[in-house]
Amino acid sequence: MAVSLYQIAVDCQDAPTLARFWTEVLDWQILYEDPEEIVIGAGPDALPGIVFLTVPEGKTAKNRLHLDLSPDDRDAEVERIIALGARRVEVGQGEDVIWVVLADPEDNEFCVLRPKKTLLD
Repeated sequence: MAVSLYQIAVDCQDAPTLARFWTEVLDWQILYEDPEEIVIGAGPDALPGIVFLTVPEGKTAKNRLHLDLSPDDRDAEVERIIALGARRVEVGQGEDVIWVVLADPEDNEFCVLRPKKTLLD
């Protein structure tokens, strides 16, 4: 039996704001929207996507799962994403790491890595 990653689900309090933030970060588009969920992706046939689900509770602890982004230019991308509404955060990563930890508008942490071409580099 084959399986593939379909979408990543993100609980949030303000799905429209968070979905629009991530469409700008990833240069994706909103593919589906209703009052309880918004699905974004590179296109209708490009997997995986991200679904933002409206929930009443806010985030209370560090994420146990986060996204890693691999741009062409890490420092330029960090500045671009901060201009979109992210902020730098400290999660214990130390000062000598080669990635930058940011948080989206609802404080979900994610990392911006150095450029990578494979999962092993």
